[in-house]
Amino acid sequence: MRIDVRRVVAGRNVLGPNASGSIAPWRAVLAALIAAAAAAQGIGVAHAQSPIVIKFSHVVAQDTPKGKAAQRFKELAEAGTKGRVKVEIYPNSQLYKDGDELEALQRGAVQMLAPSVSKFGPLGVRDFEVFDLPYMFANRAAVERVTDGEIGRQLLAKLEPKGIKGVAYWDSGFKHMSANRPLRKVDDFRGLKVRIQSSKVLAATFKQLGAIPQVLAFSEVYTALQQGVVDGLENTLSNMYTQKMYEVQKHLTLSNHGFLLYAVIVNKKFWDGLPTDVRAALEQSMKEATRYEREIADKEDRDALAAIKASSRTQVYALTDSERAAWKQALLPVVRQFENAIGKDTIAAIDKISAQAEAEAKKK
Repeated sequence: MRIDVRRVVAGRNVLGPNASGSIAPWRAVLAALIAAAAAAQGIGVAHAQSPIVIKFSHVVAQDTPKGKAAQRFKELAEAGTKGRVKVEIYPNSQLYKDGDELEALQRGAVQMLAPSVSKFGPLGVRDFEVFDLPYMFANRAAVERVTDGEIGRQLLAKLEPKGIKGVAYWDSGFKHMSANRPLRKVDDFRGLKVRIQSSKVLAATFKQLGAIPQVLAFSEVYTALQQGVVDGLENTLSNMYTQKMYEVQKHLTLSNHGFLLYAVIVNKKFWDGLPTDVRAALEQSMKEATRYEREIADKEDRDALAAIKASSRTQVYALTDSERAAWKQALLPVVRQFENAIGKDTIAAIDKISAQAEAEAKKK
């Protein structure tokens, strides 16, 4: 049955001359039409006023490469979706410590994280432990070729059965050693209590050096160093500087023994449920934020090193080639220990990529 709105407005029988049954008064019908239109409009207004919220939690300071890139992603995502998405940034473990954030993501309490890939080993995805192996990467170019290539894509895909979607790799640069005593020879580590992330590879690395690894949340490291709960740590220069760890460490050794890599991840159910156009806009925003993050990460490390040196709080020492070679040789058993769990083929492929990147750098 079709209602003639013009006849309603004119006050005529809306059911037509052949209709049977009672005739609804035109005012009641018009009121119903107006109410329906208002309800439809109300739904549209409510939708416009309720953007999709992405809670993005991380454990480092806002002025680190990760913190700045998270803010850049927020700006790009909100602009790219024309306000349909709102990104809320929670830095410095404001919501969750690094031991709790993955579980929070999996149950949907937050939608986005950027944890160190070291966190995925304890989650059951052992393949990511390749990034914790000592002296795997000759330079930054080698890291990017691995993460941007087939190896990086295959690794992220292995997170999906855990309810996690990987969308990008970010980094904070090469890791170095700090302590309250000089660290130049392997024997210098003996008996040293060193803070590490929860990682079997990192634990084995420091045990191989004769140190005592201690797993601590990132937010607790400064106090632990200050109070002598731990004697030293490994981390990047930008993290050491922004978290003021250098203030409670007398010695810093530029060792380049590892690389701190992050994976930007989202709750898979949330991501898959997004409208297609919104997801495409977020993917583009993440690509741009990732380019930005990589551009600033190396510079931030150089600036942090200069600032640490200028503070005169920490004595900075760069390993000689022979000292670095001795460290690398001492840590080879760690690579052999984990090659079966991680995959010999993966390690061999990364070794090849790293050697090529190193050879190309020497030609420049």
